[in-house]
Amino acid sequence: MTKPPAAVSESKDEPTLKRVMGPWLLLLFIVGDILGTGIYALTGQVANDVGGVVWLPFLVAFVVALITAFSYLELVTKYPQAAGAALYTHKAFGIQFFTFMVTFAVMCSGITSAATASRAFAANFAEAFDLDVRTGVGITLIGIVFMIAVAAVNFRGVGESVKLNVLLTCIELSGLLIIVFIGMWALGIGEGDFSRAATFDTGDRSALGGVIAATTLAFYAMVGFEDSVNMAEECKEPSRIFPKVLLIGLVSTGVIYVLVSVTAIALVSADELGEGDTPLLKVVQAGAPGFPIGIFAFITMFAVANSALINMLMASRLLYGMSRQHVLPPQLGRVHRTRRTPYIAIGFTTLLALGLITIVGEVPQLGGTTALLLLCVFTVVNVAVLVLRKDTVDHKHFRAPTVLPIIGALSCAFLATPLTDRDPAQYRIAGVLLAIGVVLWFVNNLANKKLGVKAELHPEFLGEEGVPPGPTN
Repeated sequence: MTKPPAAVSESKDEPTLKRVMGPWLLLLFIVGDILGTGIYALTGQVANDVGGVVWLPFLVAFVVALITAFSYLELVTKYPQAAGAALYTHKAFGIQFFTFMVTFAVMCSGITSAATASRAFAANFAEAFDLDVRTGVGITLIGIVFMIAVAAVNFRGVGESVKLNVLLTCIELSGLLIIVFIGMWALGIGEGDFSRAATFDTGDRSALGGVIAATTLAFYAMVGFEDSVNMAEECKEPSRIFPKVLLIGLVSTGVIYVLVSVTAIALVSADELGEGDTPLLKVVQAGAPGFPIGIFAFITMFAVANSALINMLMASRLLYGMSRQHVLPPQLGRVHRTRRTPYIAIGFTTLLALGLITIVGEVPQLGGTTALLLLCVFTVVNVAVLVLRKDTVDHKHFRAPTVLPIIGALSCAFLATPLTDRDPAQYRIAGVLLAIGVVLWFVNNLANKKLGVKAELHPEFLGEEGVPPGPTN
């Protein structure tokens, strides 16, 4: 899936991407993109907010994601190009700074997602090797070493292919299916307390308030479906196959998440499930004591490591692309002579991730910040659908019922507000990251004026590794 870097040429002679993805490969891509750190690391934290009905926030998050998916389906079949939210924002509003901030928010969500994955990797690494560093400085140090290793792989120029994605999806999916089978076994032999799945424990909040607060975190588990729109130029008949495949992929992962969370709470109490960053390991230990826990820990490590690598690839390539179009300082667009990778952008995004791992550290804050940034992006996309209704195209495309993008915009905007009792730290983290983008924008504009260079942000860019401009979990 290698794609050309940087600016987009309007020349008709420029080669187009090869359409190699049929419905099955596209389905595996979508499922693989959604599965990952969210369900593996955050199930326990969701249980802390709602108690036994841990499955309910995942279900609500799925519904919100599904509604927004209809907006993406209309836009991707209407504009079957690789670019996603940046393209739709650019076409709908035509404000370069706004397009830049949406793109930068997507990049930041990738960094926070990678930082979340590094913390989850560290916790599972400690469990796999039976290290007594499951909390505190030890976890932070492992996370830092892991992120440096990701940067080294990124620097070497590792690209994702469809075949590799199939392999990674099967490994990630296997871990969740193990949990589901353990739950079925426990139900069949009369073990586990499945009645816990109907109990609320929201503390000082009302039941509704607890579910809403937990949904803002559970939404991180649904992140990834929006990446598939960036594969539109490499799909066969995207206007025909995209709607069915994306909806099947979303529903499949939603069902798996509900089954996993029900199994988890049936076998492990909410209080115990909410302790630490390895909730599903506790489920395996409780439901299948004879199962080699190290194997499951390695599956989890592999799933979250892949999430971190893809997100850091995406983030560095977005910086590189924006720099090459004179939207960010030119230093961020420098390419290493031998490795042919954007090493300054890799270093910059890695420093941001290391700062998040060191200063923030906690999975709920990092995962919640990722969800916060994307909820803001999804709000813009849902509005863009309605704005672009006046723009007609000369081919048939999917059209979402008008009420859905309206509900999608309102629900995503609401879940991004403090009314949901979201941790204020998430707003501070997102604010600092976006402020960095604003500073870079204005510093670069001043430099461009002195040099007589005009910034032209074309949203149709991708990184040289072909990494889609959006985060995975």
